This record gives sequence, structure tokens and C-alpha cells, in this order.
Amino acid sequence: MESNDLRDVFGATRAVLFDFDGPICDVFAGQPAPDIARHLAATLTSFDRSLEDKAYGTDDPMEVLRLAPQAGENALRTIEDELSQAEVCAVLSAGLPVSGAVAALEATRTSGRRVAIVSNNSAACVHNFLQLHGLQNLVDAVVGRTPYRPEAMKPAPHSLLRASSHLAVPLRDCTLIGDSVTDVEAARAAGVRSIGFANRTGKERALAAAGADVVVMTMVAVADSLGPS
Repeated sequence: MESNDLRDVFGATRAVLFDFDGPICDVFAGQPAPDIARHLAATLTSFDRSLEDKAYGTDDPMEVLRLAPQAGENALRTIEDELSQAEVCAVLSAGLPVSGAVAALEATRTSGRRVAIVSNNSAACVHNFLQLHGLQNLVDAVVGRTPYRPEAMKPAPHSLLRASSHLAVPLRDCTLIGDSVTDVEAARAAGVRSIGFANRTGKERALAAAGADVVVMTMVAVADSLGPS
């Protein structure tokens, strides 16, 4: 699914919404997500032992955060704060932006389209990474996770609605680029187009089945499709 399909999607796009962890940055490349998930699981279990099996049964820190409200407000706030701190630290050792990501951001801006990053990661994490790599001038808005509201994370459309408002671009004129099924589901819920980024073998089928308008294997393909015909 390639350049012609991408050009069709971008032809109807005034703003490109980039997911962060995947299309732009491998957030936990230097500090593995399973290690952070185990730390959060220990914290959550200290508030409610009944959640132990569920908390330790995932290697995804975001899933531990989703569990946290079941242990009460104090647990939720503690897990959110610990995860945010871990994310900020993680991007310091995450390495360079994903191959093709900077070119995609640059091509989006050069084409006259608006750019937002729409992430389940904390806004502080995203801002720190952009600043570290000198990318702030390529991004018009950063919409990170709403603190203490894990139910608002994708696949909920909340962050996409916020991005549309920040950019003053209607949802119908936006396209989301994401590497997960939840990204595609959020796009469908918000009524925006979606480009699935299959950055690992086997993802392309899941992203297509979820309803992505186009699936690409590299961010370079995105950059190329935004350039001159």
C-alpha cells in the first residue's frame, strides 16, 4: 500500500497527527518497558493486593496505569506520577528518532500542513525528546496523556479531539499516523483518516484489519509521499 494510496490520503489532509512511541521515537529502547511495568506493578500491589495477578500479568506500563483506578485515587496518582517520571528518563536513553521520522515531520511542514503529536505518553516525555533532538520547530502542538485519566488514552478519541482543537483544523481534515491497533481505533472513533505504521513483522495485517486507510512499512514512505509528485 504505497505512494499513490498515501498521496490520496494526504491530498485530503490539512493536519497530520503523529503518534509518538513508534512513528517518532522508540521510547523504551534504553529502559525496557517490561522493567518499568514490573516496578509499577509493585507499586500498585502495595495499594491493593487483589490486583497483583493482573498487574504482574502485563509487560506494558500503560496497562498497569489502566488498572490503577481500581485501587483508588491515591494509587492512580502515584502510578501516573511514577510512569511520567519513568518516561521522561526513558527518552534520554531512547536514541535517535525513528528512521524517516524527522524527514516526515519536515515534509509535513514544508507541504503547508499542520503537525501535532498525539500520544498516550506524557506531554513532558514528548517535549523532552523534541527538545533533546532539536525538533520543537517542526511541531505545532503536543497532546500527551491527560494526567490521572487513563480512560482518555487511545483508543478513546479524546486526544485527537484536543489536537484538532489546538490546530484549529476540523477532524475531517486530519490524518493520524500510528503503529498500534488502538491508534487506528481512536482515529475511527474520532472520524479521522489513519495511516498504520507496521514497524514490526506481522503488524500490517492487524492494522489493516482494524481499519487503517493505508499501511506503510517505513516512515520514509510517509516523507516521500508528502514531497513533490
